[in-house]
Amino acid sequence: MTRERPPARKRPRAGKAPVRKASPTVSFDIVVEAGDWPAPRTLKGHVGKAIEAACRKLPPPAGAELAVTFTDDAHIRLLNRQFRKKDRPTNVLSFPAGPPGSMLLGDIVLAEETVSREAAEQGIGRNDHLIHLIVHGFLHLMGHDHEVESEALAMERLETAILAAIGIADPYADR
Repeated sequence: MTRERPPARKRPRAGKAPVRKASPTVSFDIVVEAGDWPAPRTLKGHVGKAIEAACRKLPPPAGAELAVTFTDDAHIRLLNRQFRKKDRPTNVLSFPAGPPGSMLLGDIVLAEETVSREAAEQGIGRNDHLIHLIVHGFLHLMGHDHEVESEALAMERLETAILAAIGIADPYADR
């Protein structure tokens, strides 16, 4: 994942206004930019569930903030090409706003087609996969990475523990 910030987000289209929600330790905005996503209220619930569970294991600074953008493969492909030099869509990208410990954690961007396709291929519910990817993105914002095998294993263990606490099966169990 890159440590650079993405370009400023476009204003949401009419009817796609940002939704702001606060978890016990993190405030977040969601923006539905593109894709066949559930209603913003449903997405807000998924983000809240994922972030609250992650905060129990890895507390951020008090008053921390982040944004989650729900988009499509076309947009995330552009971001992936620009910031990671990979010209293909991906499921989730994270853009930390500053060093770990900053109150402004950063942005998580998710691609609907890739998230849905992966869930179907893995035989898991889209909502569980989505929550897993939000947790994954949050861990990146908190300074975790998976570029080195030892870091990847530590990050996977943390993800698995967070997801287990909210009743979601280990996404790495079949590997």
